[in-house]
Amino acid sequence: ERVGDDVQDVERGDHVVTLFSPQCRECEHCRDHRTNLCLAIREQQNQGFLPDGTTRLSRDGEPIRHFMGTSTFAEYTVMPEIALAKIDPEAPLDRACLFACGLSTGLGAAINTAKVTAGSTCVVFGAGMVGLGAVAGCRLQGAARIICVDLSKSRLELARDQGATDTLIGGVDAAKQVVELTGGFGADYTFEATGSVHVMRQAVESARMGWGLATMCGVAGKGETLDIVPRLLITGRRVAGSSFGGVKGRDQVPQFVERYLAGDIDVDAFVSHRLTLDEVNRGFELMEAQDGIRSVIDFG
Repeated sequence: ERVGDDVQDVERGDHVVTLFSPQCRECEHCRDHRTNLCLAIREQQNQGFLPDGTTRLSRDGEPIRHFMGTSTFAEYTVMPEIALAKIDPEAPLDRACLFACGLSTGLGAAINTAKVTAGSTCVVFGAGMVGLGAVAGCRLQGAARIICVDLSKSRLELARDQGATDTLIGGVDAAKQVVELTGGFGADYTFEATGSVHVMRQAVESARMGWGLATMCGVAGKGETLDIVPRLLITGRRVAGSSFGGVKGRDQVPQFVERYLAGDIDVDAFVSHRLTLDEVNRGFELMEAQDGIRSVIDFG
């Protein structure tokens, strides 16, 4: 709608994807290829403020803080330009919006964090938005075998559509089953996308001795801890964390959108429900019930 006087990279009418993980391109972290965790406005954003330490939202005269730096459950929001990814206007916004979080997190976990190699074996625990993105990312990287583990048969079917070669119903023996499926060795790359610390441990146990890499994409509950048998690490397995898939949003989200337009990434299958803004609470109920993959709010 409008831009501030000092804004340089976007202008009125541009199509953008909002980013909870900004990219200033100037701080120490932005200039280092090893991380995407921009430092520019981290302190202010964690407190619910805009970069200048203020809010632009209020209700009945009381200030409302900005959630995750985006506050997009509203008809209008105010964003710093370092948290906007300018995208091709040919991309439908009701599809491109999925690249703002979960889908990019999964894609980036495979492409940026794990750097999956062609011909490798991968296991993805969880077939929600992040997990399905990881499956797609492994496929794009040329993985020869992609095993997806979930409790839902319908979600596992979606995983097959994204490139999974094998599927497993999750459970306490999931790691054992993965090891058996991989000839007793485990996988080159494993991804955890449920947020369960028990599944995180399974992801580590499913990684191959010698070089297996377990990437943690899911967010565990506050105060929870991950219990790993040290022997698993001593014998060469590694564990990595992946926030927003290591994606430097202003640079890489537009690239993901281009790959969607080129047909490399299927986004349409992930939109399970379309809601109005007045129905936003129903969206949370659907999410809690694990009904579908993503609900998109139609502001029209």
